[in-house]
Amino acid sequence: MRIQILISSLLVSAFASNVQAQDHKQWPELVKEASIISTADSSLQSALYFIPETDTSTPLLVALHTWSSDFKQSMSIPYATWSVQKQWAFIHPDYHGPNSNPKSAGSDYVVQDILDAIQFMKESGKIDINRIYLMGGSGGGYNALQIVSRIPDVWAGVSAMVPITDLEAWYLENTEADRAYADDIVLATGGKPGQSYFTNRQYYLRSPVHHLHQADVVPIDIAAGIRDGHTGSVPVSHSLKGFNALANSSDQIPDSVISYLTIKAEIPTYLSQANPDSTYPSDQQPLFRKVSNNVRITLFDGSHDVLFETGLKWLEKQRKGQGAVFE
Repeated sequence: MRIQILISSLLVSAFASNVQAQDHKQWPELVKEASIISTADSSLQSALYFIPETDTSTPLLVALHTWSSDFKQSMSIPYATWSVQKQWAFIHPDYHGPNSNPKSAGSDYVVQDILDAIQFMKESGKIDINRIYLMGGSGGGYNALQIVSRIPDVWAGVSAMVPITDLEAWYLENTEADRAYADDIVLATGGKPGQSYFTNRQYYLRSPVHHLHQADVVPIDIAAGIRDGHTGSVPVSHSLKGFNALANSSDQIPDSVISYLTIKAEIPTYLSQANPDSTYPSDQQPLFRKVSNNVRITLFDGSHDVLFETGLKWLEKQRKGQGAVFE
């Protein structure tokens, strides 16, 4: 693999002990910048990364930027803060940038970019191949689920926060809400749903809900705020249907329940209340939770929120090939 590395020091960060907070302003100074030559199209794909100075193999966190952002997104700083504190290897790739061009938004190029990023990290440091983790929120959660459905054999665990799982449904939701994300989807897929066989195929191929069953051996944790879609941009139906794609048929959530949760943004009385979870903030506790096989869905008291520490603490427990740990 051909790799060109451009290294630069970034700004100093005071390492907060709680990476859950999203007020981090600066990347840790130990985080460097690299340009990796894509094996998909020979373009230079930028990334921020960190390699611990150690002789032992370390976990690798692959963290993904959100829908409209890129590899320098400051919202992602908690991933780096955690990795430096824990002495995990870390990479935050650009994977063809914001999700508004044909080579982004769950494309084959995105998948190859992530494989290239992992190879770069393996060549740059000592990586524990049984502890390679993937995490993203919103558009990053979307791409995380798309990637794991395409290359499931890589991951020890995947955390997807407030993810999109069905591009056609999200296009229609954004059109109704008059959000610009609908325009982004058209730019990525080449048109509107129903416009042509080609565009319909793009919507299908780029929607993880259709392919997630291929990743049912991978520990996957999906979480969303119950009010997302009302005060946020991604209805909880996306997370719930993502769970169903991975769950045993007897554990799947009925469409009527999904509709109720999505429209009402509350837990009906006939569903059991989730138990408290110390990895969640006190004011964003789980309201509904279900586990099946290697997947868990959590609807928490919140909206379109990425709970970094919650996801990272769960990932820390996972090991490749050992089944999901949810306790």
